[in-house]
Amino acid sequence: MSPDNENKTTRDRLLKVAETLFAQRGYHAVSVREITTAANCNLAAVNYHFGNKKNLYLDVFRLRWMVRARRVHDSFTQHLAKHDGASPTEIIQALAEAFIKGPLADDERFYHAQLMMREMAKPTEAFEMVADEILRPFFRNLAKLLQPYLPEEIDEQRVNLNMLSIISMVIYFNFARVPVSLFTGCTYDEAFKERLIQHIVNFALTGLNVREKEKSL
Repeated sequence: MSPDNENKTTRDRLLKVAETLFAQRGYHAVSVREITTAANCNLAAVNYHFGNKKNLYLDVFRLRWMVRARRVHDSFTQHLAKHDGASPTEIIQALAEAFIKGPLADDERFYHAQLMMREMAKPTEAFEMVADEILRPFFRNLAKLLQPYLPEEIDEQRVNLNMLSIISMVIYFNFARVPVSLFTGCTYDEAFKERLIQHIVNFALTGLNVREKEKSL
């Protein structure tokens, strides 16, 4: 293996191990020594590849969390591209499918959720970075897509609350699979995923008060 390939392998291994440990225990509870030991490399490797622990943590979000988030967003965009002038039903269905049936594997979904839950509980620079580059643009895009179908008298604050409600519902049903399965008695097979997506669509359309307007389009 060439030195460049070996360095890339060590760097990728550090990112993967760090993500696992940070997701399980949080940024402050994990030491550099624990990361390098689990990654089977020397203690200086973190400084060599990332500069320090903080930069490693930020790169976990930049190079792993945000990459996954963009895959989900691409899935949403690709679904919408199949429709000419997507209706509210198609917009919300595309959003639900991107998460519920989307590109993330089970382990990716777990670490994705754990990292963000820890950031929401105790935000660091990573949260603002993710908010600026992923969350706010996605939020604005969804609002822009649905705005033409909302009641004309709705104010900006209500629009924002509506968007948060839809996104929160989708995220909950995607990441809270254990409690959802516990209370429904259903596993996340294809049939149940389809039922969840339709539930999300129907519930969101009712909350947005766009049913009659959509029928008239």
